[in-house]
Amino acid sequence: MKIYVAHVFVDDQAKAERFYTGVLGFVKKNDIPLGGGARWLTVVSPENPEGAELLLEPSGHPAVPPYKEALVKDGIPATSFEVEDVHEEAARLRAQGVVFTQEPAAMGPVTTAVFDDTCGNLIQIVHHNRR
Repeated sequence: MKIYVAHVFVDDQAKAERFYTGVLGFVKKNDIPLGGGARWLTVVSPENPEGAELLLEPSGHPAVPPYKEALVKDGIPATSFEVEDVHEEAARLRAQGVVFTQEPAAMGPVTTAVFDDTCGNLIQIVHHNRR
């Protein structure tokens, strides 16, 4: 068994597409109209285009807004992405206007940082510290 699709709920799919591809650097894999303006919109890592897909899922279900708001209020990331170097990636993202809610911090075997994805979520980036 392997992960095929993971998701984040987004407030606006067009805005999310611009952020996740233009700022974060993911590549659009699927963009299938579902009716009512919703799309099956997935992105992948350019380093692994056949790997797990991230579904940028509309936040339309009534349970989603309170769930997202509670996560953000408590500082809990919706998901986590691995990077080579959190400090370098944070600097690259910050230069593009990304707002961080947690600066890079060593946490035992990993270093993490958390930013706002502009679509209602906090996202964590992480790298494994070398021993």
